[in-house]
Amino acid sequence: MEAMNIAISSILAIAFYVSGTLCQWGRLRGRDIHRPLVQTLVFAGALAQTLSIYLIIHTPNGVNLNFYTVGSLSSWMIILIILASSLRKPVENLLIGLLPIAIAAVGCSLLLSGPEDIIPSTQPGMLLHIIISILSYSTLTVAAFQAVLLAWQESRIKHHHPASLIKAFPPMQTMEKLLFEFLWAGLILLTLSLTTGFIYLNDMFAQHVAHKTVLSVLAWCIFGTLLTGRHILGWRGQTAIRWTLAGFACLMLAYFGSKFMLDMIINRG
Repeated sequence: MEAMNIAISSILAIAFYVSGTLCQWGRLRGRDIHRPLVQTLVFAGALAQTLSIYLIIHTPNGVNLNFYTVGSLSSWMIILIILASSLRKPVENLLIGLLPIAIAAVGCSLLLSGPEDIIPSTQPGMLLHIIISILSYSTLTVAAFQAVLLAWQESRIKHHHPASLIKAFPPMQTMEKLLFEFLWAGLILLTLSLTTGFIYLNDMFAQHVAHKTVLSVLAWCIFGTLLTGRHILGWRGQTAIRWTLAGFACLMLAYFGSKFMLDMIINRG
């Protein structure tokens, strides 16, 4: 019965996300599709994914946070961040790139299995650290996609090729302001993630987590330098985009690179 519920909730999430993607693409192409429809479809998908994640990660021994479940949980948080932000800010265009990732994550968590990575429910501090870490990664993922969109928008305008899609985007000043808002939120969460890690992990530089710690600290330094440069030197444009993507690359290697190595290669071996 539980397997059936997981399958149904996952399929519903994928169906709603696909519908939301198609509707948002239609809006970008100039079709008369109202924004609330896209938000409603994506919200319905997020609700279905909530049930799917809950059923998958909860086990009698604790919370299963293997590679595929963490991927689904991260994509879920990313979608919720976009949904919440879209209530007040013009960020729904990010769904074009992020919804397909969520669809793939839900599908993988449903169809693929990996070694369990159980976090006992008797370790609330560890669970808090993991949740904050995933939230910080999710927020900075949104920032990275915002940077990619900004780079594309700037390139099209610079080369005098304002495609019809560009007209659906907010002005570049607004896009850049949104980028730095996501970066500030992500850096605060990353700071909390590192702090709780040093508090609740026995050794942040133990062999199996040392590379994750080093890459996360490096990402924190990159994002911190970017935001300092923005405040003091007025960094923007391509400089901001390059630093954002460099920090995100470090963070992706820290979170999913290390997770992939541990769960899919070392533990399976």
